[in-house]
Amino acid sequence: MVKGLSALGAAVVVLILAGVALFVYPYLPLNPPRADETGSTQQGIQQVVVANNQFAFEFYSNLSKSESGNIFFSPYSIFSALAITYEGARGQTAEEMKSVFHFPESSALRPNFAAVYNKVNAPSGEYELRSGNAIWVQYDYPILANYKNNVERYYGGKAAALDFVKEPEKSRQTINNFIAEQTRGKIKDIIPPGQIDELTRLIISNAIYFKGNWKWQFDKSQTHEGDFKITPTNVVKVQMMLMNPTSKRGIRHNFADLEKFQILELPYKGDKISMLILLPKQGYDVNDIDLSAEKLKEYKSKMNEMTFDIIEIPKFEFTRKYNLNNTLSSMGMPIAFDRNAANFSGIDGTKNLSVTQIIHQAYVKVDEEGTRAAAATIVQIGAGAALPPPPTVFIADHPFIFIIQEKETGAILFMGRIVDPR
Repeated sequence: MVKGLSALGAAVVVLILAGVALFVYPYLPLNPPRADETGSTQQGIQQVVVANNQFAFEFYSNLSKSESGNIFFSPYSIFSALAITYEGARGQTAEEMKSVFHFPESSALRPNFAAVYNKVNAPSGEYELRSGNAIWVQYDYPILANYKNNVERYYGGKAAALDFVKEPEKSRQTINNFIAEQTRGKIKDIIPPGQIDELTRLIISNAIYFKGNWKWQFDKSQTHEGDFKITPTNVVKVQMMLMNPTSKRGIRHNFADLEKFQILELPYKGDKISMLILLPKQGYDVNDIDLSAEKLKEYKSKMNEMTFDIIEIPKFEFTRKYNLNNTLSSMGMPIAFDRNAANFSGIDGTKNLSVTQIIHQAYVKVDEEGTRAAAATIVQIGAGAALPPPPTVFIADHPFIFIIQEKETGAILFMGRIVDPR
């Protein structure tokens, strides 16, 4: 699901079934409404960012146990959709979700999530980045006004009415088309045929899209066929992009040479979004890198500006689609999927709703110009020591981890692992 570097997108849909269309769209897909961040603080924003990032690393760790190849997902997208779902959770269902996603108390989560959301949607002439939430409701199903108002106020999630019971296919196409428009066509058919049925009551959707050009682009004329070592004995030919920063005066990249890996930051135009590449050193692999929100903060604190003679990374483009039921259940929230025990009474005042399926789909493309990516998630609910001087050459010719972050807050928008760029 990863393809090249020039634009990035992701979408999350939370589909709630049980025992709940009339507006076509809740808002223009490329113009998400602003959320109310009144009461947000820098400390509160960091609480939300740390929660998002910690979930990102824990989710990646669980996913990597079952996925041997390339990985790509948007933690921000999943976090956003499940935060809206969490608004309606009560009792042990809420406790488990709070534990898995590290949500702060609702009084802190709401305005500070809104602040992060508004920052993601801040207009820029240098890159394209937006995220939008929506709730799609069975037109004759009563959801609580308090739930609807909180979702709209703090998450920008306006409501639209559909008829899941009589027009499930038309409803599916409406939501899929909305997400496709939000992600510039990169995430299509997130909800598969037959997914919506007469038990569907509510679908919560989030979409995030990013398209950015490198601040310092790779020279297309220098792209060449090179070796990529999937393992020391499994070497494949891939298209390697080459940047010669020393040919352009004054170019310096943030870099740290740590015990087990090197970390390099590649900024996008505008200097507000960047990609971090975590490249294992000889004798180590991606599984040897200690990943957590706190560790990432530590790694970034050790980075310093450095001039490189050569930076070389592979071109790649791919898409990934995951069913998250088992992963999130194993991470600690099984009750949300238990139709007999789940409690989403904060949505409709009953205990009739449970999550039936969560699907996440993501796309990324990295090339000489920049990055393009998209992702979508549906949640369906139904009834050290001194180091030697760093090298002046950075060549990512073996598996590595990459992170696309919002630089000011450090929020991880996308995360992936490249095992085979082909």
